[in-house]
Amino acid sequence: MESHKKILGIVYIVTAILQIFIMVLLAVFLTTIFSFAMSQADPEDVPVIEFVSSLLRYLPACVIIFISIPSLVAGVGLLTQQKWALILALVLGCLKLFSFPIGTAIGVYTIWVYAEDQRLSKQL
Repeated sequence: MESHKKILGIVYIVTAILQIFIMVLLAVFLTTIFSFAMSQADPEDVPVIEFVSSLLRYLPACVIIFISIPSLVAGVGLLTQQKWALILALVLGCLKLFSFPIGTAIGVYTIWVYAEDQRLSKQL
């Protein structure tokens, strides 16, 4: 069972790093697109573009703060065999279920590892 926890920890670390990288690229892309749109827009369209830009500007940061960093913490916790890490991974795995197809597979694997760990701890 410990090998599955290590695999799960590595998967969580890798997905967190990929999410952070993609969100940073998305932030740069959105900044570039909205800067271009502002320079090319009519003066009466500028407030609408500023509003949409202000809403979308914080999307990548929110994803990093609320999903990627906890995934990174759960992965490190699983690799260092912390008791709380499997519960955090379970919560994040349930959230990942909605991210089809890779997140769904990770979520199902997380639930399976948690269920097997609970079953083995009850047998002891």
